[in-house]
Amino acid sequence: MNCHLFVYGTLRYMEKNHHFLKDRTCIAEQAWTNGSLYDSNDGYPAMTVEQETVYGELYEIDEELLPEVHVLEGYNGPEADDNLFEFVPIRVYTDKMEYDAFCYVIKPEQADTMKKIKSGDWKEYQFILNPPAETFYFAYGSCMDTERFQKAAVDHHFADVIGGGKAEKYSVKFTVTMEDGGRADIVEDGGGAEGILYRVPEEAVDYLYMREGVDSKLYRPAFIKVETGGVVYEQCLTFTVVQKKEEFRPPGHYSTEILRGAKSRLGEEYIEKIRAYMAALPEYKP
Repeated sequence: MNCHLFVYGTLRYMEKNHHFLKDRTCIAEQAWTNGSLYDSNDGYPAMTVEQETVYGELYEIDEELLPEVHVLEGYNGPEADDNLFEFVPIRVYTDKMEYDAFCYVIKPEQADTMKKIKSGDWKEYQFILNPPAETFYFAYGSCMDTERFQKAAVDHHFADVIGGGKAEKYSVKFTVTMEDGGRADIVEDGGGAEGILYRVPEEAVDYLYMREGVDSKLYRPAFIKVETGGVVYEQCLTFTVVQKKEEFRPPGHYSTEILRGAKSRLGEEYIEKIRAYMAALPEYKP
């Protein structure tokens, strides 16, 4: 019998204990649930069940695996009084649908001496805590447009272009609306989003966090796999909309930035596809 397991720490892809799940089915790379996330100060995070948001991944696993994972998580059973983590049912959300799943959590009092992770994302927390000298960044919307970077006087941070790339599990949608229309989002629905892969310094990341409204929770950082030129780049930084809503047609200036950035760098078929998609969306009327 199989069950769904939500993981938010060292069991996630590319983390130190992911080998437990490497042959299991990943239902969603971008998944979230209600909770608060903490740094245990022992090299792993811990989650409490609350009304905030914790981000992670959702897997389908066979129950034969659970005893091994229980040992890793210090869970000795529902009646044990020496559990490090409890194993509880939760509701998990993805870009496509909701799932009933299980998750390892701690009791609220166990978090009293721990540092709260405001972003709710262990990968993002580590990325900011120990920033790499350079980052692979995947742009799929207006950040493909060099002219926008030039106007902001940051184009020198985005000069190292790896090339046009593809994120196989994702599609470009327009799920956030400004006063003049929709803005681009990357949604995990298996569509195959194309964009530009850059190698950027730490200063570029600071600019991107500001531009994407990370502090205001408009977009949040995500780390995805991108293929370009026959090479797969792991854990590429990108940004996805936090509260996805009805799609609306982007304004003319924004559409122009996307198409101008894509020209000669992305496939013509994809460019025509995204052009037609934007044009077919309903107009936003405030």
